[in-house]
Amino acid sequence: MATEIEPEHVEQQQEEVPARRQRMKDAFKEQRGHVGARVKEWLATGDIDDVDIIQIATLRKQAKHDEKVRQQQRTAAEHHARFAVAKARIEAEDGNVNSRHLARLAGEVASAESKLAAIQAEPVLPPTDREINNVRHGKKAGRAATLAGGTLAAFPAIGAAAEQAATGQPLLLAALGTAAGYGWYLVSRPFVDGQPAPAPLIPEQLATPVNMLKKEPGGRDFNAPPPPALTAEELDQALRNIGEVRPNEQIQILAVPQRDREGNTTVVFDLPPRTKVANLVRKIEEFAGALGRDSSMIDVTKAGTELRTSLWMTDRDPFEDVRPSPLIKSPSQLDAFQEGVPIGWAKRGNTIRLPIRSSNIAIGGGTRSGKGVGASNVVVGASFDPRINLRIVAGKENAEWNAYAKAGVAATYFKPDPDRLVALLEAELADMKRREAALNDLGKSKLVAPVIEQLGGIELIVIDELATYTRSGKRRREEIMEQMVNLASVAVGAGIMFVIITQYPNADVFPTELAINFTTKWAMRVDSARQSNAILGEGSSGQGRDASKFDPPRPGLGWLVNPFVGITDKARSFDIDEDERGEISTLQEKAAKIREKAGRLAGQWEDPIEKHLLNATGLSSMAGGPERNGVPGRAVHQATPSRGSRSKPSAAPSRPCDTSTATRHSSTRWPTSSAVP
Repeated sequence: MATEIEPEHVEQQQEEVPARRQRMKDAFKEQRGHVGARVKEWLATGDIDDVDIIQIATLRKQAKHDEKVRQQQRTAAEHHARFAVAKARIEAEDGNVNSRHLARLAGEVASAESKLAAIQAEPVLPPTDREINNVRHGKKAGRAATLAGGTLAAFPAIGAAAEQAATGQPLLLAALGTAAGYGWYLVSRPFVDGQPAPAPLIPEQLATPVNMLKKEPGGRDFNAPPPPALTAEELDQALRNIGEVRPNEQIQILAVPQRDREGNTTVVFDLPPRTKVANLVRKIEEFAGALGRDSSMIDVTKAGTELRTSLWMTDRDPFEDVRPSPLIKSPSQLDAFQEGVPIGWAKRGNTIRLPIRSSNIAIGGGTRSGKGVGASNVVVGASFDPRINLRIVAGKENAEWNAYAKAGVAATYFKPDPDRLVALLEAELADMKRREAALNDLGKSKLVAPVIEQLGGIELIVIDELATYTRSGKRRREEIMEQMVNLASVAVGAGIMFVIITQYPNADVFPTELAINFTTKWAMRVDSARQSNAILGEGSSGQGRDASKFDPPRPGLGWLVNPFVGITDKARSFDIDEDERGEISTLQEKAAKIREKAGRLAGQWEDPIEKHLLNATGLSSMAGGPERNGVPGRAVHQATPSRGSRSKPSAAPSRPCDTSTATRHSSTRWPTSSAVP
């Protein structure tokens, strides 16, 4: 039996319909307002904070740097391949490739490897304000394009769904309607405290715990990626502990700390305006201790401004293991003037290439500190550039430097003899005047790469155990000191440079008037801050550079200061051994082949310095003298490299080769120099 609806109820329902419609309109209007605000917030990238934008910009810069490294790696690999093919053809006695071409290819390999090392050593600086703004603008533009594209694409999709529904396929329309409804729900949520409310969590997300210990399909477990090695709170507390940040001051993190693939961490931050990066560098040992690390495990550099700091840190001592010289693996010709020679590595693991240019070099350290190995890296590297004339003055009677003479690489080599050292320095002073006159004719103020050969190469005077000649009371000390000061102060621009090694870095052995002219300094372990300052310069220990505080001390580890490669930090020399592994002799045989092809072995070219020494003393020290052992003699041997104890002195006349002989032997046709008076 049907129930009859009373008239008054019908009238009441008819009156409620407009009210419900109005409430629905009001609710929809409010939702549209939320949608508009949310879309506006999304288009303005309001959901991405500044830290996220900085992180994106940092990752983009890192990606560009990584791509640059990969590109240079491909270039280096191509040069290696060309060199290998050319070498194989020469070994097969193919006449289409000559030795000069092989030397050029070897130079290209060395240049490519050097560029690769330089790129790898480049720090990735934090993004600039412009780069950060570009990222945000790019996000805005991308979202605007997405919104426009999505709106245009919606019309054909809706039309297609309607058509399928009309033809009996309503499933797509139902799915589209469900997705649209849920999407509308997400974007129309009300605001909380003036900000869009977060999206609701899916129930499964609440129920399923996150498992940080994952398992591969094969059943092998592996740990999740490690957390950042440093938090902002830890950094802030460490800076407060050493007094660089006061209670009322704050630091500003610009690039959040994040581990790289090698497990190292870099963070960029701004110090308070009261202080600067240089102050933090002076406190590097205290700072490292506050971070729970050794000073070798952190690196603090200025990242553009006096306040902006780039902190690099690692969990393992980068100097713990020894490394062989890259020349042992790839003994190829080097450009020591432009590209430098590989001598060791820095904290971040990058190879340090020291240019033989515009700087005298001082290497000091106590007994068994590794100063000899450090010096060997410099001299061995220089021997692979045939334009460098090596003058080796030993400080002891042992065979430490004999390998350079036996291979015919050392233009001059003699053992302790103050009289002969005075004669050598006199010859170099006279040659400096000749070089300066030649530079004047060429219109140059100093030695530059294109005129090296025209001046007769670069003179590199290596004096081992400087105290043998300059300690108080030593014979002819005053003359030697005066001549060294004169040369060190003015001859660098003419291509005459020193490498001095000393076990006694004291003021009487290495006085200030001499030390100030050595801009490249390498201080291995010494006994006191005073000795450290004698090498690195007065006040260096107060700035945090103290070679008496290595803990633990490692052979070859020292403070290296060189303005031309931009380093003032700890560095460890590559391991090169002669006594047990014979590596220096092997490398010198390789260097001798390079020099022989260039016509620059001892005896192949007219040497004005050795000619002066022969005239002044009646004895020749070319390539270590007749026996190639550092003892000058009357017989001048030929340029053929000897083979250790099997070498025999030549019966060549006891005079330097004349101009015609030098020209005949020199494949490079370098201009011969007039004899030094």
